[in-house]
Amino acid sequence: MIFSKSTELKINPWILMGVFCVLVGPFALNFHMNYPDEMYYRDAAVEMLRNGDYLTTYLGSGELRFKKPIVTYWAVLAGFKLFGVNAFASRIFFLLAGAATIGLTFKLAKILFKEEKIAFISALIMAANPVLILSSGRSIPDILLVCSMTLSALGFASYLKNEDGVPRWTPWALFGGLALAFEVKGLPAAALGGIGIIYLIVNPWKKIPLKSLFHLPSILVSLVVALFWFVAMWIIHGPTYLESFLEDQVGERVASRGILIVKHGLQALGLMLAMFVPWVFFTFPKLKTNILKAWKENTQFSGFALLWALAILGMGSLTIKFYERYLLPVAPVLAVYLGWILVKGEFEIRKLGLKAAAIFFYLLNIILLAAGFYLALKGHFIWIRMALIVAVLVYVGKLIWSNQKLPKAITYSYILIFLSYTLFTSLISFPHPGKQIQLELQEMYDLAPSEIGFRGNNHVASKIRISIYPKTRLTNLDKINWRNQLSEYDYLILEDEFYDSLDRENFIVQKQTVNWSSKAIPDLIKAFGKPQYDSILNASGKKFYLLRPNKD
Repeated sequence: MIFSKSTELKINPWILMGVFCVLVGPFALNFHMNYPDEMYYRDAAVEMLRNGDYLTTYLGSGELRFKKPIVTYWAVLAGFKLFGVNAFASRIFFLLAGAATIGLTFKLAKILFKEEKIAFISALIMAANPVLILSSGRSIPDILLVCSMTLSALGFASYLKNEDGVPRWTPWALFGGLALAFEVKGLPAAALGGIGIIYLIVNPWKKIPLKSLFHLPSILVSLVVALFWFVAMWIIHGPTYLESFLEDQVGERVASRGILIVKHGLQALGLMLAMFVPWVFFTFPKLKTNILKAWKENTQFSGFALLWALAILGMGSLTIKFYERYLLPVAPVLAVYLGWILVKGEFEIRKLGLKAAAIFFYLLNIILLAAGFYLALKGHFIWIRMALIVAVLVYVGKLIWSNQKLPKAITYSYILIFLSYTLFTSLISFPHPGKQIQLELQEMYDLAPSEIGFRGNNHVASKIRISIYPKTRLTNLDKINWRNQLSEYDYLILEDEFYDSLDRENFIVQKQTVNWSSKAIPDLIKAFGKPQYDSILNASGKKFYLLRPNKD
């Protein structure tokens, strides 16, 4: 069923970036979901604060770790410096990088196309990208990588678009973005950037003169930015660091079996399409026709987008273990290409499909909000967050009801799901063991220990480590010989399975922490606010014990 076009869609990218931060922030800036690899960057940043060495990265056990370049560690460190050592500080610059990626996607489309609507749609598509949203709430390299690669993409786009010379900022964006990306992730950024540069030189539709591309000042500065940490590590630690770095970048990540490569390739293709749901559905029914029209209209960008898509699919298929976040570096370029195809196909006239998608995500939020009210009635009060959800739902509801700016309604409803989801996760996730131990040590005042030995889940150790900084240092014990290290500490924190393996008479329990077990979530929700809740929690929850030796 075809309707007339809706009121002209206009998006202020700054407002969209702000909405992204406000709606994703409560989900991202606390430990509602803790990604395992975050501990490497948080732990290293804490150690940097302790020893003043801002170049060398350490694990929680004190061992050196050289598997990733320095920028991600610095992003966590900068948050700690500005906002203190806490969950919010460890993730704030990653959330801002996610918002910046949306703005850069908008700018990318503006460079390539005269029609503003393509930029509006591209930004909305990128803001509703689930991998972008999840990565914005994780202190790991991927969101910094996509932000820096999108900055570089502005340079690529400027070379592809401008016929009579490029603006002076063009080579600085291209090479500077690639340099930052290399200091974030290493070889994958170099590979993707190298493929793009080769395309600029050899593509048959618009070859870029080497004189224009070879801008010596930007190249030299970018080389210094890209290589300075690697040179510093060579000077300080010798070639040992390089072996560890290359093992992670190549040795541990490249698959050799054909079946595995095909499996990961298909998985990557499926996830690439899933990243852009529901937008890909609106490219039909004239997808082939619109793609051919787009190819004739701007062949050089079509080829560039296709090449980068194939390159990231190829790199993803060659990994030993594939993650959806590996696709993120080219998502903004693909979002612009998809936005271009949608506008060429006049997708806004398909109001029935747009409205159905908006209502679907809207109803998901209604369900989550109703569940939040249920928990609130049982004593889990998060009224400010629920009030924000209601306010957004009222605004989006007006857009849906009036058939106005339905793409905007889809994006806002989609992003809001992650805020609505925190109505549950805030109950399950808090207070985590770090917060519980922190309160206990605060009550001990001057008697709080300067160092505690830890044996248990290292992800939990990282939460505890940032919670008890700076007064107390938490050191991970050896995985095998940890029993022999117990006597070296006046206080210990042991996970229940390790504590249960010891002679309990030799220790005094200073504090027992307990957290929800995922297996018991249905029972805990049913019992929440009832007398049996504590007994279910203690019987099923994961426990960590703050111990001191029983000297008697």
